[in-house]
Amino acid sequence: MKKQSIAERLEAINEYEREPIPQGKLKGLKGFIGMYAGEHTAGTEFVIGPLFVAHGVSAPDLIWGLLIGNLLAVLSWAFLCAPIAVKTRVTMYYQLEKICGRSLVIIYNAVNGLMFCFLAGSMIAVSATAVGIPFDITMPSLSDMYPTGIGWVLSVTAVGAVITMVAILGYEQVSQFANRAAPWMFLVFVAAAFAVLPEIGVNSIGEFWGVAKEKIWTGVPMEGQSQFTFWHVMFFAWFANMAMHIGMADMSIFRYAKKWEYGFSSATGMYVGHFLAWIASGILYSYFLLKFDNSAEFAPGKIAYEAAGIAGAICVIIAGWTTANPTIYRAGLAFQAIFRKSSRWKVTLATGAFTTFAACFPALVMQLLGFVALYGLVLMPMGAIILIDFYLLERMGLKANYAEVAGIKFSFQAAITWVATLALCLALNFMAGIEVFFLGLPGWFIAAFLYIIFSKMMQKKTVNQQVA
Repeated sequence: MKKQSIAERLEAINEYEREPIPQGKLKGLKGFIGMYAGEHTAGTEFVIGPLFVAHGVSAPDLIWGLLIGNLLAVLSWAFLCAPIAVKTRVTMYYQLEKICGRSLVIIYNAVNGLMFCFLAGSMIAVSATAVGIPFDITMPSLSDMYPTGIGWVLSVTAVGAVITMVAILGYEQVSQFANRAAPWMFLVFVAAAFAVLPEIGVNSIGEFWGVAKEKIWTGVPMEGQSQFTFWHVMFFAWFANMAMHIGMADMSIFRYAKKWEYGFSSATGMYVGHFLAWIASGILYSYFLLKFDNSAEFAPGKIAYEAAGIAGAICVIIAGWTTANPTIYRAGLAFQAIFRKSSRWKVTLATGAFTTFAACFPALVMQLLGFVALYGLVLMPMGAIILIDFYLLERMGLKANYAEVAGIKFSFQAAITWVATLALCLALNFMAGIEVFFLGLPGWFIAAFLYIIFSKMMQKKTVNQQVA
């Protein structure tokens, strides 16, 4: 038998980009538990937790905001995203093509893929802050926007190459990687936080809450940072992954699930990651600030290294990988929907290369909170369109999957809904002063309402034209 080349083996990997997942390829609950725990106990946690400290969140606001916001996120995955994914068994991109037409989806996928690239790039940069420690590379600070030197660029390139190769190998490899990494990462997060507590004045359980309010989450922002409240934390915890659950991007993941109830597996990510890990990384950052006299340097790798030594640095490296891997995988699927004649592995390779280039710019990390909120907001309207189209249109006497049924390549009702929703959200931001963190909720209802109205108008117009 002729030995296959690497390219031939990669071509043979079938991710079912334009067809339902076969019954024999469905995955059990374990894979989703591991993937969500790994993806959300990850590189972003080493950034978001410290940024809450920098923005002066108080301890009570942090705890209650995280408890409620993460619960809302889990419910969004379980009741909005997973049921549609299990019933359709197709990627979000292919489902959207049936609804909106290929031409509009090309535009959406380009925006979606770019957003995923920037998010994955921030995680590559997080890992690079740990890779560069042995080489004494100049690390970025909170105010840095551009590469800090050739050493930084080389570190980012090395990390990006490894992450891209894992993403190329497909969903199964991404899931296996997360499953193996998640338990160890969580232990390092928690152990490191416990290890530094005595250094910041906590010598017993009873002392923790008082020290937490006085030295960690003080309610006083650092110089140059805005003030965050309970509402910032709650809405950020809920909408940090808005594009994935309310925006329906994780249809591409849950199409492999045997049952829609697997959507509750996201709780491992939300409470092991977005709850415990954000708290732990905030503690580590407070220790770092205390040790280095409120240094402006913002390098998650160095922060973890100072608390847990080599294990902490390695944890940051792997944490960045477990977030960037599925994110580049999703980005590859988005671009694959545009370049259908190109093989998925080639598209993912190009995606990884662009993402690695973007990761060279520290601004992706320093502005992560605002970027994540904006990224979810931009993609959210299409999630509302999918949900309304799937559940409501036929009950209202309208056609679901209208672009497929009518044979059109560009759905004006979807396009106008998307643009008008973002325009109205922008108006709320500039004219009413509503911060980007809070726009996702009203934005979703605006998008749902507009899509129903425009669908009635456009479909009726099409029927009248056909009759005439």
